[in-house]
Amino acid sequence: MRVGAVWAVRGAAAVLTAVALGHTLWNGLHEPGTALAFGVLITVGELARRDQWAAGQGEGAGRLPAPLASAGALAYALLGQNAGRPTHHGVLQIVAVVVAAALAGIVPHVARGRGPALDHLSRRVLTVAFAAVCFQPLYNSGRLGEWGGHGPYLVLFLLCLLGLTALCDAVLAAALAGARTGWPYGPLLRDELRAQLGIGAAICATGVVMALGVAVAGLWAIPVFSVPLLLTQLSFHRIAAIRTTYRQTITSLARATEIAGYTRPGHSRRVAALSCAVGRELGLSERELTVLEYAALMHDIGQLSLVDPVPAGATAELPAAEARRIAELGGEVARQTGVPAEVAVVVERQADPYREQPIAARIVRAVNAYEDLTGAPGGSRHPGGSLAALEHLRLGTGRDYQPEVVECLARVLARGGRDRVVPVPPG
Repeated sequence: MRVGAVWAVRGAAAVLTAVALGHTLWNGLHEPGTALAFGVLITVGELARRDQWAAGQGEGAGRLPAPLASAGALAYALLGQNAGRPTHHGVLQIVAVVVAAALAGIVPHVARGRGPALDHLSRRVLTVAFAAVCFQPLYNSGRLGEWGGHGPYLVLFLLCLLGLTALCDAVLAAALAGARTGWPYGPLLRDELRAQLGIGAAICATGVVMALGVAVAGLWAIPVFSVPLLLTQLSFHRIAAIRTTYRQTITSLARATEIAGYTRPGHSRRVAALSCAVGRELGLSERELTVLEYAALMHDIGQLSLVDPVPAGATAELPAAEARRIAELGGEVARQTGVPAEVAVVVERQADPYREQPIAARIVRAVNAYEDLTGAPGGSRHPGGSLAALEHLRLGTGRDYQPEVVECLARVLARGGRDRVVPVPPG
């Protein structure tokens, strides 16, 4: 079913693209100057994505990798006039121009081995086609003018239409992400919608303003209204670079316990990866997953205060008072590093009874205990292996481990274990 959903989206986009290109090649371009201007804008927008594909598929970068190109494509789909003269390009020409321009801008990235995923192109084709189908027939037939005129009501209609387009894109993105990862659809859709409120709102606003500006002032409005969004995109690049550096700092700090010999090599990274997989299964939001990941990476940092290291760093087997003392020391260290306050809270409360813990601390505690019981990949410290370790956690659900977290952990392990962690900074 999940694989079928991916191929259904890709197949629909491929068929639409083939029909659009064939129709445009057969009938030629209407208003070629306008098509060229918007095509160049979309190509430049794709080229301006820089290294976002290599940066991962996280929050804004992954969902909206080329905001300038997206805004240009939406503006072309909503273009009804050019300097007061009606336009005559149809839906199929819009799709053809958008696809051709996007492919031209993607070629350099592909040559450097950083090409975008096919799913992003499929979403672009389908969302632009959706916007064009909803606008062009109504506008060209004159019905839109009869219903609402060409003043404020037209702007309101365009904003509502772009809202529906953003919803369509979020639905497609969540469905594709769920098909690829197996994560719950509801939280994925919620995160996609939240992402649309950020750079997505800027894209929609720029698309509307650009289409209205070209309708009045002509094609000269394109570069004028592109500059603010391009500057916004550059700001997002800088913020993403800062966040990447921030996460690398936390990861390096978490490795201090491994370098000092307090924990096994890779322990914090394994706990973080498995914790995020369990958090996904429980339906945590992107921000909650980021807090969870940072806390899982730093959960053993309090061991640096110990004179004698815990054997193999297995804090799950310590007496409750000692485990709580180490957790509190870890919370103090985390606060001094400048991490968000909620991360430090998770670190310092991971040894508390689960009913008194935030959900992230419950996850970290259960996953850390499982990792301590099973040991590093390829070996097992628990006599009965991973199944016995899970049973050990189930026996502790009366006080130490939340039953729902343990069952989610079991489901994640049954699907193949740790998911790849995709960090998304808070904010």
